[in-house]
Amino acid sequence: MALKKIFNTSLLIACCTAGVVGAVKKYKHVFLTRPSFSLEASAENSISKISTSNTQLADYQPVKGSKSGFVLPKIDRMSQLFTTGANKFPIVETVSFSPKVSWLEGRLAWIADYASHFKTSRHFIARSLNGKADYFSQQVSHGSKFNVYSANRPFDFHIAIDLSSCQMALYYHDNLTNERVMLKTYDVGIGRKESANFTESLTPKGVFKIGSKIAIYKPGVMGTFQDKKVEMIRIFGTRWLPFEPVDPSSSSPHRGLGIHGLPWQDSEDGENIQENLTSIGSYSSDGCIRLGKDDIEELFAVVITKNCYVHIADTIQDMQLPGNEVVQPTR
Repeated sequence: MALKKIFNTSLLIACCTAGVVGAVKKYKHVFLTRPSFSLEASAENSISKISTSNTQLADYQPVKGSKSGFVLPKIDRMSQLFTTGANKFPIVETVSFSPKVSWLEGRLAWIADYASHFKTSRHFIARSLNGKADYFSQQVSHGSKFNVYSANRPFDFHIAIDLSSCQMALYYHDNLTNERVMLKTYDVGIGRKESANFTESLTPKGVFKIGSKIAIYKPGVMGTFQDKKVEMIRIFGTRWLPFEPVDPSSSSPHRGLGIHGLPWQDSEDGENIQENLTSIGSYSSDGCIRLGKDDIEELFAVVITKNCYVHIADTIQDMQLPGNEVVQPTR
């Protein structure tokens, strides 16, 4: 009886262990040019080696198949960019809409004028104005409140892409306080790799900038890709953010790469198209970084009017990011 009891207990433990392991595996085409705003600061300022000992990264958890053995904590603080309440980040300020403004003479102001003056995209303003992920509706009346980027807090955005775990993190770096704040972490799709060596990924390692030839794609819009006429949303999803060299005078073999949405495909009934979610968390692209529709549209709205640097490495521990990472930024 004792042996039978031991055998049954061992069997139960083995089954539970297997279950846990299994669970763990488990429009018209519009090209837009980023406005020629005066952008402050440099990625070279106050570089500090990132470490797992700081406040945010101490929450990493092991992941099977990750070269680093860690994954980023699940963080989403993007609402603090858009809220007009007291919990907003210090890099944004809330303004009240008025058609008459001191910085514009000769005519009444529109949302586009606020976007240009405050170096904040109309997509960002629409999201804040609407209180939801609506990046196009811009219906305002006198006194309507929305957020714009603060003119008194020079900052840059930094995107960190960990090739070993198919993860990405978005930060802002406040050049006034030298503080770096993690805004959101993402599961992403990255470039195919031809061996178990992460350096073989088609996604290049290094530091890049988000370029000016950004794009929005809608169903039905056709374009040319690899010498073929295609519906662009089937390749790039709804948004495109291209990579550029940090030094504009240097040439780069990676100019055709960037961050974009998931490819769309025919639905099962063949009557509609929808994004193909299967490439998130996988090595399946030709080198670009893929995000789901909601994430890429939000990211697009946030970064297109500011300097945004993209850091790509085998692991996030290999990167150098500016400033000191904090959870609660100085106001």
